[in-house]
Amino acid sequence: MDVVHLMLFFLLGLIFGSFFNVVGLRIPKKESIVYPNSHCPSCQHELSWFENIPVLSYIILKGKCRHCKTHISPIYPVVELVTGFLYAFTFYKLGFQMELAIGLLLASLLVIITVSDWVYMLIPNRVLLFFLVFIVGLRIVEPLDPWWDILLGAAVGFGILYLLAVVSKGGMGGGDIKLFFVLGLFLGTKATVMTLFLASIIGAIFGFIQIILKGYEKRRPIPFGPFIAIGAILAYFYTDEMINWYIEMFIY
Repeated sequence: MDVVHLMLFFLLGLIFGSFFNVVGLRIPKKESIVYPNSHCPSCQHELSWFENIPVLSYIILKGKCRHCKTHISPIYPVVELVTGFLYAFTFYKLGFQMELAIGLLLASLLVIITVSDWVYMLIPNRVLLFFLVFIVGLRIVEPLDPWWDILLGAAVGFGILYLLAVVSKGGMGGGDIKLFFVLGLFLGTKATVMTLFLASIIGAIFGFIQIILKGYEKRRPIPFGPFIAIGAILAYFYTDEMINWYIEMFIY
């Protein structure tokens, strides 16, 4: 694997990660992602180009606004680094093929919904619709085998989440339900079910740790989107390996 290409995809991810921060933070508030330019959320100071370099500017400015010295949320460099890693890892796993475009598109969707759900407890319809259009087009060019598995995956993902929402009487958000419909088109049936399984386990572990550290708080909402994102990435790349491992460990 060419290290130069890996670095290029990592840098590309850093750049897109900066943009995904803007999308994830503005779209839920129905703000433009184009105007105004990037600015300090406290004093509204418009960032110069050297204040807007992914990760590096945050480190140089010590996580503070150059104008008002207010601390800037670490979510910005974290999202940039995560996106950089995901882009590089996706290229590492897939190489130059059509599926690479689908993998990068999936990573982009998951980063954006993680930001929006973590900050606002909301997965915007506009974001899901945008990615829905592109994944349908890409899956026509690069279908799963069998081709109808994406339709079944979308139906199963939507159906299971909708059933959980009904049974839990609103315990599952509408954004999560619609997200699983879109994920079904990316992943197909098997990986979509695996995504839900992994997201549930990861979410339960997170909730347990939170109870230990902060104590039990009744009806405190926890965004499920970030756990879905982690589960979807793992399922996209490793569903078959995880199923084979389970069979070898517990069946044979």
